[in-house]
Amino acid sequence: MSMAIDGGAGMNVTRGVVWLARSGYAARGLVYAIVAFFAVLAALGAGRTVDTKGAVQELLTQPFGATLLWLVVIGLLAHVAWRVTQAIGDTDRHGSDAKGLLIRGGLLGSAAVNLLLALFTLGLISGLDSLGNGGGSGGGQADTLQRLLGLQHSKWLIYALALIPLGAGIAHLIKAWRAHFERYFQCDGQTMRLVRPVSRIGLAARGCVFLVIAALLFTGGSRYEPTDPPGLKEAFEALRSLPAGGTLLLAIGVGLLAFALYSFAEAKWRRIDLSEVMD
Repeated sequence: MSMAIDGGAGMNVTRGVVWLARSGYAARGLVYAIVAFFAVLAALGAGRTVDTKGAVQELLTQPFGATLLWLVVIGLLAHVAWRVTQAIGDTDRHGSDAKGLLIRGGLLGSAAVNLLLALFTLGLISGLDSLGNGGGSGGGQADTLQRLLGLQHSKWLIYALALIPLGAGIAHLIKAWRAHFERYFQCDGQTMRLVRPVSRIGLAARGCVFLVIAALLFTGGSRYEPTDPPGLKEAFEALRSLPAGGTLLLAIGVGLLAFALYSFAEAKWRRIDLSEVMD
């Protein structure tokens, strides 16, 4: 009898974690679909660019906006829980060598970013948004953190900070080129023939955005504060300011829409392997 109870409990845990993973990927897809939509509109001269925070702000203006934001919060927190599970439980078997630990550290970084976005969204819902309208932290909060950190040489910290999006951008481009993401999908060959090119385009586009952010940090130097670095919105504006910037922004917008579709595909077909975590 005890074995049956233990097995049932384990099955419930497994189902719960799978639900967390899939809903988290879906929430990421929704946010990036909105970001991509506004990037395309801006490229066509019919709107403005938004970052991930701007995307959730746009949801609030829609019918049943608060309900939609609650769903986003739940999805983002689910994604945080799944990323932590991936990193600590090593569900994708990256290993404990230097490369594996670097990838798992990146998963924890992704969890932190999504947690901040979830908290920002909760602030919008409750009407207690103190993080400001744009992509960064509020000025007072940033100043306080700057004082606590004692950042006398913030320019050098900015350069160090630039290594994060630089590494993420290169990793996304390699992932798009090698298509190793295929090993994590459980779908038939015909479906994969559709998912593969869309996923590669989406990953490459997101990688390019990360590289633009890194370039802004490297070239901006003292123009940016370590507590308020540039993000998606600044990357879009930088692209639009280049020669043929509208075309570049349109390409990135379409690419990020592909990344949203890749996220939805992960929500549907990604293999969620918890065998090592449950042992």
